[in-house]
Amino acid sequence: MGVAGSGKTTLGQSLAEASGGIFFDGDDFHPPANVDKMRSGTPLADEDRVIWLEAVRDLIAARANELVPVFIACSALKKKLRDILREGSDSVRFVYLRGSRELLRKRLEARTDHFMPASLLDSQFEDLEPPDGENALIFDVSDPPDKLTVRILEALGLG
Repeated sequence: MGVAGSGKTTLGQSLAEASGGIFFDGDDFHPPANVDKMRSGTPLADEDRVIWLEAVRDLIAARANELVPVFIACSALKKKLRDILREGSDSVRFVYLRGSRELLRKRLEARTDHFMPASLLDSQFEDLEPPDGENALIFDVSDPPDKLTVRILEALGLG
């Protein structure tokens, strides 16, 4: 979890590959109206996010009994929204990918293959409620992805 540009997809794919797990990108579960809103530079409201997160929650529930780890990249910016995801399974864990606004803005400005414009980064930081007392793992994304992958897998007991 984390704001745009924090590396959720990159790390999720890396974690799944390194652990023999499965990866899903939560962005793939956004309804077209959400994608259109973000593409136009309009931040999502919580009502928009609930529809999307219910679809991700259903994915979690459907995959709860997998014999391999399942990783899902998802912003999950607010506690009440993370609570929706927890409804999918008692074993949901969050890995919060924390980064400075400056670093993440540079990453967003450099990418060309995503609907999320850098102009929405400030709104994501405004909405962000970092996990506190939620049994979440927190990692700084200024470290390289290969090092983060190893550290996250170890922290999850999968290393």
